Amino acid sequence: MKLGVSSYSFQKHIKQTGATYRDICKLAKDIGFDGIEFIDLDLNVQPAQDVLALADDIKAYCAEIGLTIIAYTVGADFIGGGAEEVNKVKAKVDIAERLGAKVMRHDAAWKLEEGMTWRQAVDKIAAPIREVAEYAQGKGIRTCTENHGYVLQDAHCVETLIQTVNHPNYGWLVDMGNFLCADEPAVHALPIAAPYAFHAHAKDFLYKPSWEPNPGEGWFASRGGGHLRGTIVGHGVVPLAYCIDVLRNSGYEGWLSYEFEGMEENIPAIKAGYQVLRTLLEK
Repeated sequence: MKLGVSSYSFQKHIKQTGATYRDICKLAKDIGFDGIEFIDLDLNVQPAQDVLALADDIKAYCAEIGLTIIAYTVGADFIGGGAEEVNKVKAKVDIAERLGAKVMRHDAAWKLEEGMTWRQAVDKIAAPIREVAEYAQGKGIRTCTENHGYVLQDAHCVETLIQTVNHPNYGWLVDMGNFLCADEPAVHALPIAAPYAFHAHAKDFLYKPSWEPNPGEGWFASRGGGHLRGTIVGHGVVPLAYCIDVLRNSGYEGWLSYEFEGMEENIPAIKAGYQVLRTLLEK
């Protein structure tokens, strides 16, 4: 299992310093990461003629410094989008292809229609997700959905979605931390998720139960009313070593990408998390 980092981890650094994609790629390489994944490319971060030209520049720079581009992560909502959403996500596949990423994560759903159950949502969105998976397969890119967004965050919900889509080019971006947003312990969720893993995120949270008061700034509510705050991996409650072992034992040989979204100072937090994850992967 190789160690990567999400460009999302550098968000605070980008906002504070005006760093470009090239800058964060160089930082990731210098820290020691083997690869990097990108969320939706933004011309405000690094100007270019268009997003495809930006993808070309990033790909060339990463090749120059020896940093693998491992995935592209994009937004989507197939409940209300229809054919327009499918075409939008297919265009994101084209960007992933220009980057040279072999995996693209897209969202599935963020909000249910009135009166809709999650199982009805799965039935509605399976066909458009399958269409995107087929399109991406022709470009050598595997598509996947992450366990997040409250609607399809529980392990059994995501598993049902993947089984309903039923396409060999569609799988799971297993985020070790996000199960907590649905109040689901990783020790229960990971054995369900691991066999479907196309990609994996290492993320950690501090946690307070719902009956305790909200600690304030930086904390947000889980679906069941618990209190969560992102933190450096290894500093929170997510059982990282267990999660990595379950992925390994399932036969997963892909990338583990560090996704940091805490309040700590950005670059030291990424460096500290890198050391934790490198140690775990080398055990």
